[in-house]
Amino acid sequence: MGADMTEGTIVKWLKREGDAIKRGDKMAEVETDKTVVEMESYNEGTLLKLVVPEGKKVPVGQLIAWLGTPGEKAPADTGAPPPPIGPAARMAPPPAVQPAPALAGPATPPPSTASVATRTAQAPVAHAAEPASAGGERTKASPIARKLAEEQGIDLSKVTGTGPGGRITRDDVLNFKPSPALPAMAAMAAARPAPRVASQDVPLTSMRQAIARVTVRSKTEAPHFYVTVAADMTDTVRFRERLNEALAESGIKVSVNDMIIKACANALLKYPKFNSSFAGDRLAGHADLNIGIAIALDAGLIVPALQKVQGKSLAEISQMARDIGNRARGKGGTLTQAELTSGTFGISNLGMFDVDEFAAIIVPPQAAILATGTVKKTPVVKDGQVVVADIMKATVSCDHRVADGAEAAAFLGEIRRNLENPALLMM
Repeated sequence: MGADMTEGTIVKWLKREGDAIKRGDKMAEVETDKTVVEMESYNEGTLLKLVVPEGKKVPVGQLIAWLGTPGEKAPADTGAPPPPIGPAARMAPPPAVQPAPALAGPATPPPSTASVATRTAQAPVAHAAEPASAGGERTKASPIARKLAEEQGIDLSKVTGTGPGGRITRDDVLNFKPSPALPAMAAMAAARPAPRVASQDVPLTSMRQAIARVTVRSKTEAPHFYVTVAADMTDTVRFRERLNEALAESGIKVSVNDMIIKACANALLKYPKFNSSFAGDRLAGHADLNIGIAIALDAGLIVPALQKVQGKSLAEISQMARDIGNRARGKGGTLTQAELTSGTFGISNLGMFDVDEFAAIIVPPQAAILATGTVKKTPVVKDGQVVVADIMKATVSCDHRVADGAEAAAFLGEIRRNLENPALLMM
């Protein structure tokens, strides 16, 4: 249930032993590293036996149930867990590294206090260095000026000399007055307690560990490059206001993010390469536009996908995005396996956090992801005049194995064209 999944917990069985199972039936609710999803059956038959009880965590590839024909008996339970299959067999942890044995032989005892004191007393005493300026040069001062400065604890590098060539004289030392602010500030700093820094270790949640695995895999395998544009959203913002007024009675409210999703869908239809995945000696194309939207949860980040966005209206996309967002946060149901694993393109929007621009990490095995910032009123030049416009920065992160810079620029330009011409979003 995802390339990065290593184990899962059977939260609830939705079928019982003896039930007839059809392809696509929801078999169980499974808790993954990210959330609870419904596991679908890819086969047909009769549920002969449930091997793993509810509440138990098992590795990927371990047998959890038997499907067969009516009247068939499940294999006898030998008492030993079945061997893992598929990815689980490849995920066995490496053998633990044993610590090297200590080297034999007596340890050298530390020197005694007396011997240390003796060596210290016998060591030659270094002569004090001559006062030097901040640049490392010796400070010019008369012998009596040096003696007075030493007696009064005055730093000669802070005294201004009035003698020939800037040489410090006796009178310069006697007339020197240190700045009263510096000692006062030093005293205040010494009296003020230093703030405590939280330094305790924080164990990672299973979701945060999954995010770590996915992002490392993405940045390791996919050579990222980035292209950024600034989209003039002035007409789009006004269009959205009028559209929401017209849709008020239906309860639908279109967000800027919904319009970004629609703009990406239109651009992907024109540039389908960015809806594909790198597969060694070929690019694996996808028949549907399954656009993932990054959703921040308390435990971490998930990117569930809106399924088959091609041909969907802006209002339909708005309803789909709201529904999947609610279910991702545990409101009104759970996310399906397909929604969590079948994304073909990604969108990450930090505009609600007043972020100007950023670059996102591609979700494998996708080829690209769009990162958008806030819509901000910005002075721009139009027809030789400085005017205020609603500007939004958008950055596309691309897998260089799939596309080159010029192709990414054309694709991102098409997204901008759709955003700057809201009538295109109604097509």
